[in-house]
Amino acid sequence: MKVMKWTKIYLVALSFLAAGLYSCSDSFLDVESETSLFDTNFYDTQSDAELALIGCYDGWQRTASDADLSFYILSEVMSDQCFGGTGTVDKRNYQIVDRFDLSQDATHTDLGNNLWESYYAGIFRCNKLLQELDGISWNGDEATQLKTRNRVEGETRVLRALLYFDLVRLFGNIPLLTEPTDENVPQVSPDEVYSLIADDLLFGAENIPEDAYPKSQAAENDGRITSFAAKALLARVYLYYTGRYQEDDLVGKVTKATALQGLEDVIERGGYDLIPEFKNLWEAASTTVEEVNGDKVTTKTYAGRGNSETVLAQKFNTTQDYNGNIDGNRWLVMMGIRKTNVFPYGRGWGACTVNPKVPALFGTGDVRKTASIIDFVDEGIDAVFPSEEQREYTGYTVKKYTPLSKWQKDEDTGEWTLVDGVTGLGEGDFQMSQYQDYIVVRYADVLLMAAELGSANAGDYLNLVRKRAYTVDGVVNENYSEVSPTAQNIMKEREREFAFEGLRYWDLLRQGLDYAASVIAEEDGVDVLSGNNADKVTIHASDIIEKQGLFQIPKTQLTLSNGVLKPNAGW
Repeated sequence: MKVMKWTKIYLVALSFLAAGLYSCSDSFLDVESETSLFDTNFYDTQSDAELALIGCYDGWQRTASDADLSFYILSEVMSDQCFGGTGTVDKRNYQIVDRFDLSQDATHTDLGNNLWESYYAGIFRCNKLLQELDGISWNGDEATQLKTRNRVEGETRVLRALLYFDLVRLFGNIPLLTEPTDENVPQVSPDEVYSLIADDLLFGAENIPEDAYPKSQAAENDGRITSFAAKALLARVYLYYTGRYQEDDLVGKVTKATALQGLEDVIERGGYDLIPEFKNLWEAASTTVEEVNGDKVTTKTYAGRGNSETVLAQKFNTTQDYNGNIDGNRWLVMMGIRKTNVFPYGRGWGACTVNPKVPALFGTGDVRKTASIIDFVDEGIDAVFPSEEQREYTGYTVKKYTPLSKWQKDEDTGEWTLVDGVTGLGEGDFQMSQYQDYIVVRYADVLLMAAELGSANAGDYLNLVRKRAYTVDGVVNENYSEVSPTAQNIMKEREREFAFEGLRYWDLLRQGLDYAASVIAEEDGVDVLSGNNADKVTIHASDIIEKQGLFQIPKTQLTLSNGVLKPNAGW
């Protein structure tokens, strides 16, 4: 697999950025550099600005590379599609998240502290670059200088919007920083945060040139913020905000018509398309092996990174280690089958066991079921993995995001052994060196959001996504049928299409807190096995409602703020 050129700069950027931004004293939001990076002689040339921009991307990447709990894991465990899982010997921190119930382990009052710090460190980087833009000497004539500056500013502001969108959804009232500071800043209302998010996304959508990163060159620029990504994100924020807060527009700055037009622009001019077969979006689902003359021959139909359906991906590399290189997908190991390599799946820690109601969502002939879910019984895994160590075993786990394993031949003995990683990639530590990108926005999401917002082509968009779910080798099976683009049909399609992609919880919340709580709740308990013993997962709607669907603000941050920050209700 090709390593994208622009991501190679991460390690260069880290040599300047990482140490400074993460060598912090124990004071509130203290992310002030202790290196010379932010001396006045750095933010001088266009090359400096481009390097600082890569540092901003790196800051976004590090929210997943070095957090104790990632935003993705939280989004999945809080939803109705996954339970906390992990091992019987592990602490019950994932059960706190799953049940919105600190009594599962009252010692875990600091969950998410590394996440909080990583997000604000990323915001610091963005704010610092934005602060210095006026002093940069840009190359070229006046028009070229303006175009370049607007692109750099646009990418930086969209990255800042991404970081704040995650934080405000997760924590609610948060400190809002628009310039580099280590001041003890109080929380603001969500509306103030969404106002900045709207401004940042609008700027990116309007000012990043459409030809800056053409889709035809995605192999070179996969992961960069484009104007089309900004428009897709703007629609996502609009839908979430107007649903969650029951408003007609996004803080008076983005109307339904504006959000929809942005999506229509992506569809008309973005150059994106659906991958013809759903399983080929996902590396595990598209990998098979067969014996040929005593050898194990692996076949992949994976569409690859930067494929035609990827509007925006959060990039990761294989080079993360214990020596300060931090650029891997750190949360992916939590998704792996507990301590077990079973081709093509790699070992991990057994988090996010799948609620047994989810497989039943997929109708006969819907290929998304087998592409999205690992079925322990059907795939013969139940007989080989250490079920006595697994908590909340349901017989299912997530296939879309999972570590991988590979067959390796001993050239001396001719014996084949199953080991961690993928041929040519993932050769490092199985905990640190996971590289699978997180797909933030797929083209399928653009189509379904446009349908939801009332496009004149809503039926076509919905049924394009739906037809693909029943297509194998270019043939649509007899179980496919078109449906009308009602709100209910669109949300049901989202539930199946985006299962385990970090979207479901937020889709539920934007339909109303009480509704979300009623769907997530398991008042009578779901039968599971923990250590091969009968167990139940019980989730109460009242716990979700009491906490307003929000996560706890970490105790460390409350303490460091000397009472300036207030805890979220119920935590």
